[in-house]
Amino acid sequence: MELSRREFLRASGAGVGGIFLLGALSPDVAVAGAPRKLPLKKRIGEKSTICPYDASGCGFIVEVVDGKVVNIEGDPDHPINRGGACAKGATLRQLSADNPWRLSKVLYRPPGGTDWEEKDWDWAIEKVSRNIKETRDATFTARDSGGNLVNRTDAIANLGGSALDNEECYLLSKLSRARGVVYLENHACI
Repeated sequence: MELSRREFLRASGAGVGGIFLLGALSPDVAVAGAPRKLPLKKRIGEKSTICPYDASGCGFIVEVVDGKVVNIEGDPDHPINRGGACAKGATLRQLSADNPWRLSKVLYRPPGGTDWEEKDWDWAIEKVSRNIKETRDATFTARDSGGNLVNRTDAIANLGGSALDNEECYLLSKLSRARGVVYLENHACI
């Protein structure tokens, strides 16, 4: 079948006009426009949260039943991810406290050792605190070569992650600077 250019435009115009006429006569037919939002009926026990993995701030819905996390999914009402999840965000369920595979004890391998030892949290906090204090005391510089007061240590650095909000980053930077740490970096500007 051969169509001239004029016949093609006439047929196309009639087809588009028919679609608009159909949309005007029947409002149930979606022609063109904003997609309809499906209502999200949240059950009791669902809370919203933010993904801790990167600095995007994607939103998730966490469903809790009888004090246990049973489901985590992207929040379709969240303006950043609109219900989607990256590969890390999709594994957010692994962070829940009731995950049976989550480590509940500290694993420690002593210097020169080949095997991991299970330790409790009190021991781990004391060990980390002692190591920080010993390193700071051994490397603390009160004055530089010119006699200027510097009160710093060059042997400790602090790297903050995107799971911290601005207030936590601020407190972490204050704590680090109080120790004399000068190598300080976070995702958030502080």
